[in-house]
Amino acid sequence: MTIQHKMIWNEAKDYLFIALGLFIYTIAFTVFLMPYQIVAGGVTGLSAIIYYATGFHLENTYIIINGILLVVALKILGVKFLMKTIFAIFTLYFMLLIAQDIIPKQENGLPFKLMGEGQDFMSMIIGCVLTGIALATVFMNNGSTGGTDVIAASVNKFHPNVSLGNVLIAADFCIIGSCMFFPQFGTYLERAHKVMFGFCVMAMENYTLDYVMNARRQSVQFMIFSQKWQEIANAIGTEMNHGVTILDGHGWYTGRQSKVLCILAKKNESTYMLSR
Repeated sequence: MTIQHKMIWNEAKDYLFIALGLFIYTIAFTVFLMPYQIVAGGVTGLSAIIYYATGFHLENTYIIINGILLVVALKILGVKFLMKTIFAIFTLYFMLLIAQDIIPKQENGLPFKLMGEGQDFMSMIIGCVLTGIALATVFMNNGSTGGTDVIAASVNKFHPNVSLGNVLIAADFCIIGSCMFFPQFGTYLERAHKVMFGFCVMAMENYTLDYVMNARRQSVQFMIFSQKWQEIANAIGTEMNHGVTILDGHGWYTGRQSKVLCILAKKNESTYMLSR
């Protein structure tokens, strides 16, 4: 495979996995969060809040807000930076649109409650775990779902000292807290209940996101001492296409010189490497 073909394949793989992540996100949001009117952060969460309060279709609010943000961000961040974000926004829009047409409805127009009545908390846990995995899949393949991510990237460009995480947390707090201003959600106590659920969603989703991404990045180090160091190094380099560092070792007790192979590998490669 030539370098050009490899680059094309890597790009195609990114788009494929971004679409997969968005599919998981759509299922999690429409099946586990929407039926119980559980609020979340981001533009999707804001769109859901407006839908719960006014009945205005979630996917329409989502595409309108993201369209406005993209027009502003294109001048700041450039087209190349936002290509995968644009793809993700339109893909998620159509997936949300199709999902809401396919999934059976309750009398109030919301998707049916798969977990049954009174299972808000359990549905929230399952939904957050799935959305966290979905977002991690998108981010690990150089994608973005737009919305508050675009705001964070734009702010960070002009103010590098302001971290992306701080901007995202501030935006999510404002979005979730906005529930307090919608009388349609009931009394102040009921609105506060939704806000607390929203903060739980934010915490659990971010924890899952970090856990999945950090697990992917975890690595292990092998130190191999063997008289057949050359054969082992050749096998690792040719069969596994993996780099090997060869160190000079000196035994304290025996005083003999020896070679030590130092290998840094991803955690998911360790089992295969040991079996070789």
